[in-house]
Amino acid sequence: MEHASALASVNWLAVIAATVATFVLGGLWYGPLAGKVWMRASGMTEERARQGNMALTFGLSFALQLVAATVLAMFLGAGSSARVGLMAGLAVGVGWVATSLGVIYLFEQRPVAHWAANAGYMVLAFAIMGVILGAWR
Repeated sequence: MEHASALASVNWLAVIAATVATFVLGGLWYGPLAGKVWMRASGMTEERARQGNMALTFGLSFALQLVAATVLAMFLGAGSSARVGLMAGLAVGVGWVATSLGVIYLFEQRPVAHWAANAGYMVLAFAIMGVILGAWR
């Protein structure tokens, strides 16, 4: 697929919706759903988290998710469906992101719980992204 035609096929409203959905999922995932596990496994503390530049962290996180949603939309193309989007999102989340994180975490000797928390979020995020992008044609 040509780059220009792939970009032209992007439904920007769907990309924004997918980005917002995964951003909200991140708040839930790293908050009430898996936040305690992630904090313990990553060594993050409430005090250290408060010391960070949260506007920068959230702003760049949103921008990076926007890039991911745009690329997934280009990958799916115009003739997709919710089911195809789900399958593509799961393939990206499990087959590329979670496995890549796994390799890095093995060499950095990080806890399995840390990998599971981050990889779990990414798998769900790409699955949700894929469903939204595939369904919204």
